[in-house]
Amino acid sequence: MKTSRYLEELRAQSVADLHAQLVEAKKELFNLRFQNATNQLENTGRIKEVRKNIARIQTIITQKEKVAQ
Repeated sequence: MKTSRYLEELRAQSVADLHAQLVEAKKELFNLRFQNATNQLENTGRIKEVRKNIARIQTIITQKEKVAQ
């Protein structure tokens, strides 16, 4: 399944890499919202996908930080 492979890739990364990916995903979400507001976005489902990816990244960061304590 696509999401399980994505989660495996995320879990293999360091916390610093995950934070960098989180910043990148938030920038992408901002751009998608801006495009949607100006009626330039064709695939509105991408917003939902990026939001879920942000939540996944944040969850894995939290898990790794709890393990490190």
